[in-house]
Amino acid sequence: MVVFTGALKSMTRDEAKALVEKLGGKVSNSVSRKTDLVVVGENPGSKYNRALQLGIRMINEEEFLKLVGLSG
Repeated sequence: MVVFTGALKSMTRDEAKALVEKLGGKVSNSVSRKTDLVVVGENPGSKYNRALQLGIRMINEEEFLKLVGLSG
């Protein structure tokens, strides 16, 4: 399960969600123990703090783009 927080520079959140789903992943709007990854954009909100509390892996937008094969 992937969660996005903060503003992304290279695409809208809907585009990012569609990309994850196209690759077989699932996207959620909230962070929980079922969350596998949080993608952190600019000015992240409470989802960032919740992910920290739960010890969930977080990556930035550049790392996300590499992960999905759109960069590097």
